[in-house]
Amino acid sequence: MIDVIIAGGGPTGLMLAGELRLHGLRVIVLEREVEPTPVVRALGLHARSVEVMDQRGLLERFLRHGRQYPVGGFFAGLSKPSPERLDTAHPYVLGIPQPITDRLLTEHATEMGAELARGRELVGVEQDEAGITAEVADGTLLRSRYLVGCDGGRSTVRKLLGVGFPGEPASTETLLGEMEVTEDAATVAATVAEVRKTQPRFGLGPLEDGVYRVVVPAAGVSEDRSVPPTLEEFKQRLRTFAGTDFGAHSPRWLSRFGDATRLAERYRVGRALLAGDAAHVHPPTGGQGLNLGIQDAFNLGWKLAAEINGWAPEGLLDSYQTERHPVAVDVLNSTRAQMELLSAGPGPRSVRELVSELMDFEEVNRYLIEKITATGIRYDFGGGHELLGRRMRDVKLGRGRLYELMHHGRGLLLDRTGRLSVAGWADRVEHVVDDFEEPDVPAMLLRPDGHVAWVGDDQPELVERLPTWFGAAC
Repeated sequence: MIDVIIAGGGPTGLMLAGELRLHGLRVIVLEREVEPTPVVRALGLHARSVEVMDQRGLLERFLRHGRQYPVGGFFAGLSKPSPERLDTAHPYVLGIPQPITDRLLTEHATEMGAELARGRELVGVEQDEAGITAEVADGTLLRSRYLVGCDGGRSTVRKLLGVGFPGEPASTETLLGEMEVTEDAATVAATVAEVRKTQPRFGLGPLEDGVYRVVVPAAGVSEDRSVPPTLEEFKQRLRTFAGTDFGAHSPRWLSRFGDATRLAERYRVGRALLAGDAAHVHPPTGGQGLNLGIQDAFNLGWKLAAEINGWAPEGLLDSYQTERHPVAVDVLNSTRAQMELLSAGPGPRSVRELVSELMDFEEVNRYLIEKITATGIRYDFGGGHELLGRRMRDVKLGRGRLYELMHHGRGLLLDRTGRLSVAGWADRVEHVVDDFEEPDVPAMLLRPDGHVAWVGDDQPELVERLPTWFGAAC
């Protein structure tokens, strides 16, 4: 019996596999593709995803392959300085191509003991009270306790479960690829700057060795976006907007994406769940898609493990949807708004100018960047201290850093007083007595995903709160 089958070996599925292995579960990841894709759809990690990697001891791997950039200019591409006072110890975007992110997460998941089965496409799902039977395209039947669909916007799992996926179909399409050009760099830069005055969705960005990342609006919406465009299609669209195709040749890869916006009606059907693009699709504006999926996995992993390991309190697994569904709603609304601001018509251009003026107010700039980076997220844990529901940023302790204590995926009681106890929950919650420079509270209880579940110094209050997230005492 497998504990969890994960359909889809992208960033969401791989992150989830690593999280589940932290808790000793047997995990197999079924990935349809035989080889990793070279297509670079996502270009980096926002602050909350950087925190996720830091909390699990993975950040140094990513920093070796990435480059840190200011967080300004990510809302609809409006060029603004980085806002102040972001609630993170990592106030930057880590530029790192998605294939590298995929590789690093694959290495982590397999090092942790997850099985990655490439060339294995899931085609059938049946569930009963005891578990799930998954059918693979070659006829193999696998039995598991739970299954999670992380298999993208065209999710087979979502369709097999009969989960509705309401929203809006694509109304525009964009061509994306990497290719060489013969035009000199100065001419390319000057031409792009001129075109972008009226067409913000146009761009050629230099990579290395004469290779450019090319983004250009398509002529229409294709019937099947899984069919890549041709180089000639790119050249025609470049000539339409820029009057030149820049001598484009020798493409590394070519793809297309649309602006469809859809959200799954529910994230759970019995023993099957959805995460990442299988649960929500939206335009890529702001670079939020990969990050949203990784953060879905980080929220779900410890809860699903608790359910399988037998200590989850009632409703814990359902809190995955309660917490993550509203986050997806907000991302979908934000990307819709950004797509309007990126439209080429005179009305959207006027609104874009107005929003740009408003973003000159620091509070507005910070508010919008908090949406992009997810640093503004606060789950609803009810009334109480202002920290409740927020993810705690990394802080310095007497013995090091907070995130260094969270690599193992357990809860954490950080206690200045030395008078508190987690007796009865010590197998699920680590108790660390230490001083910390901020925040100014006597003690705080953190969930495995770093969100603050309790603040105070009263032992009876703590004992009352612990079962909410960590089940009954042993």
